[in-house]
Amino acid sequence: MIIRQIISRQGRRLATKPRTPLTKTFATQVDQAELELQTRLQEQLQLQNELETQSSYSSQASTDTPATKEPIDKPLTLSEKLIKRHKVLEHQDNTSGQYGATNSPHYKPYELLTRPPRPSDITIELLLASQAHMGHATSLWNPKNSRYIFGVRQGMHIISLEQTAAHLRRACRVVAGVAERAGLVLFVGTRAGQERTVVAAAKMAGGYHLFTRWTPGSITNGQQILNRCEVRAVDPFDREIDGLKEELAENAPALKPDLVVCLNPMENWVLLH
Repeated sequence: MIIRQIISRQGRRLATKPRTPLTKTFATQVDQAELELQTRLQEQLQLQNELETQSSYSSQASTDTPATKEPIDKPLTLSEKLIKRHKVLEHQDNTSGQYGATNSPHYKPYELLTRPPRPSDITIELLLASQAHMGHATSLWNPKNSRYIFGVRQGMHIISLEQTAAHLRRACRVVAGVAERAGLVLFVGTRAGQERTVVAAAKMAGGYHLFTRWTPGSITNGQQILNRCEVRAVDPFDREIDGLKEELAENAPALKPDLVVCLNPMENWVLLH
């Protein structure tokens, strides 16, 4: 009974409370949204006014002060580009040059031209690293070279490096003997990529080099072929002597080399025969 009385009382109170209609709630929400929009518009207008005033002040200040031209980047010259690149590489070397691994010692093939080994330094390991043991295919071999062949591997002849080292030492002694007696040594290498080797060998031996096509008859018939070439009078140290050019121009004989070192004998068969 008590519970029924409480429920009836609460129900009467709820029934007697006035209810707000839905139209009023929607109207109040719309009014609040309109107020928020109006405040936001006012704030935007204030910001625009402030920006306009600041821009007007900056334009007046710019008219008062003389205008300064912006610097224009000039194109760099080749030397400036190289200096800039060198500075970048130095910076990279200083910052990250201490990191990473170093492969030492390792094979440097270019040192064979700048610092060639002596005859006593020629070893089988050096010849093996230079791939001097690689021969031709077995179908292209010459029976006269049978004593220099060590064996066969994958259809190719393997050249004996012991005999190669012995013949290289003998050739080095011959070249050293001719150069010691002020002989004329001619280094010939007409294959592509042999120019640097031929020039370096001629400089070290004090001789001459040729890396273009060999003119047939330059040795056997040199007086006729080289008759139109320029004549120079030199001493035993290849220093030019003044005053003898006109006297030797008519009766100067063509010089012949005392020794010819050919790096590609197959292409220069005419030279060797």
